[in-house]
Amino acid sequence: MKKWTTLDSAQTPDGRSLVFAEHDGDYSISVGGAELMSTRRHHSEEVLAEVACAGLRAKKDVRILIGGLGLGFTLKAALNALGPAAKVVQAEILPAVIAWNRNPDYPLGCTALQDPRVILVQQDVAKVIRESPGTFDAIMLDVDNGPAALTADGNRGLYVLGGLNAVRTALKPGGCVVYWAAAPDLPFERLMSKAGLQVEVQRARAHASSGSWHTLYVGRNAAAAPVVQKAAAKQKPAAKPRPTAGRKR
Repeated sequence: MKKWTTLDSAQTPDGRSLVFAEHDGDYSISVGGAELMSTRRHHSEEVLAEVACAGLRAKKDVRILIGGLGLGFTLKAALNALGPAAKVVQAEILPAVIAWNRNPDYPLGCTALQDPRVILVQQDVAKVIRESPGTFDAIMLDVDNGPAALTADGNRGLYVLGGLNAVRTALKPGGCVVYWAAAPDLPFERLMSKAGLQVEVQRARAHASSGSWHTLYVGRNAAAAPVVQKAAAKQKPAAKPRPTAGRKR
């Protein structure tokens, strides 16, 4: 059986090992031996963008923020959902992840990063959020496994009340934030409401029609909120999934 081949590695800000690997044409990123994302399981990352960008294609002066580049699937889906005048700020803190996506030898985010609508910032998305009050129509956060399954301690600030307040402040009236999570987390859902966001929970599969269910937490800045249609890609929920420690399985 063919083994995974390590193509490159890097260190996260808190000193953990981030590994970029390939297996028979598929690619993955893992940290500390746990897979974070893979080209084999990316449907929920695309649904993340479809939910966040629903209703924005025809809107003027659209500006969105994506936290975490990963393997480029959320960025590509967002660009497909938005109009030609939209601006997409892609924040990624790790230069190695940017380099992997820019490499045309890998089928990741190279073409998407060259799109003139994309503004790539090598920076912690939390810093971008704090410095951008009233700026974004939508914010997509896929920086970790979720509020209860963090692989990097530095991401914790995005899931606490202070971070949620900063996110709401960075949204335009009626704008929304969508968090990706590996499993449901009721305390986090309640915390989003406490931060003044109107919350809706959606689910999407790792694969388009099979695999585990992932959770999308949609929070809307209630001021002057417009009516936004739900993304067509939303799946019909199956039986309630059991939380797993891994991601995109």
